[in-house]
Amino acid sequence: MFALIDCNNFYASCERVFNPSLNGKPVVVLSNNDGCVIARSNEAKALGIPMGAPAFQIKQLLNKHNIQVFSSNYALYGDMSARVMNILSNFSPELEVYSIDEIFLKLEGFELYDLTDYGCKMIDLVKRSTGIPISIGIAPTKSLAKVANKIAKKFPERTKGTYVLDTAEKIQKGLKWTEIGDVWGIGRRYEKKLQSIQVMNAWQFTQLPNDYVKKEMSIVGLRLKRDLSGESTLDLEEVAKKKNIAVTRSFEKMYTDFEDLRERVATYASKVSYKLRKQNSCCKLAYLFLHTNRHRDDLPQYSNGISIQMPYETNSSLVITKATMIGLKRIFREGYHYKKAGIIVMGLTPDTQKQLALFHNEDPRHKILMQTIDRLNRNCFDQVKFGGQDLNKVWKMQQNHLSKRYSTRLNEIIEVKCK
Repeated sequence: MFALIDCNNFYASCERVFNPSLNGKPVVVLSNNDGCVIARSNEAKALGIPMGAPAFQIKQLLNKHNIQVFSSNYALYGDMSARVMNILSNFSPELEVYSIDEIFLKLEGFELYDLTDYGCKMIDLVKRSTGIPISIGIAPTKSLAKVANKIAKKFPERTKGTYVLDTAEKIQKGLKWTEIGDVWGIGRRYEKKLQSIQVMNAWQFTQLPNDYVKKEMSIVGLRLKRDLSGESTLDLEEVAKKKNIAVTRSFEKMYTDFEDLRERVATYASKVSYKLRKQNSCCKLAYLFLHTNRHRDDLPQYSNGISIQMPYETNSSLVITKATMIGLKRIFREGYHYKKAGIIVMGLTPDTQKQLALFHNEDPRHKILMQTIDRLNRNCFDQVKFGGQDLNKVWKMQQNHLSKRYSTRLNEIIEVKCK
């Protein structure tokens, strides 16, 4: 059996843990630079706030209903996610963290357990330890666990947050209840195609001939069909090292000056280098791009990118920053208002298997220096920077509604007033 544990309205729930006055009130969380709605509480959903709506377009609606608006606080959300996942890891040795608010547990050898009761114990422990509400779906396969989780979340009073699909009758009923567009792995294109042949729910999808599904949806669709039919074809996935790593950001305002762009690109190069070191990888190639604001029809548009070959396989911030600065000089053009830049490193190899060059190799002091900087930044919250970065600003996104980082910053820790 597989259990899918999903944190309910996770971003909004994180805000409510440290600000209980938000309970029962509509809450929305915005994307980077306070752009679009990326999370909504149930109360906000009931008021018709659409997912992905640009904040400026629904400003009147937000004000009319006194909806509480927050900027994305990833330091808080990431820490709370780690706490929840750490607690849930005690309930099974086999797990897969699927996203920041979802985790699969494989429940092998639990045949004698009351799985509903086991799920309730998870809910109670996570709630008492973190304040985060969760829903749990348990079923013979991962895709059926997704179905069970939706049922648990849709009918909390009847399920108490946990629902188990453990009989053929319950599986069939759950599949008939699940609309085809809500099936895990069915995108909009396949949803329309299946609806055109009168396949409106997950049960009808499982009744299609295997040959048809394989022809129209490839082997991936066939695996999904079998998984929904109760034949486990999707096992837990191991965490694999990324084949490329990217750091891309929209700026808090448009930049026209080269020095401003140079500082931003230097910061991105430092971040992508840290990510390389974190997974013990080096890169051979980097791709740098620049974009103007495509939403500003009144301004001239320009977009360009360049591939940059590293002198040797490296994860040194010094080497990668120097190489990207050369690339930036080549693609920068005067007279444009730049809104976004990004760096993607490719050709990744393990740090322990670097191919040595005959004439050019990295200064051995770089490795010790980078390890020291990474250690200091983990302990001092990114206080050590390189000369090309802005020394006075830690974060340059527009975050006008940012809450405190209660669990990761001592100077922002929650205050309790006692009378």
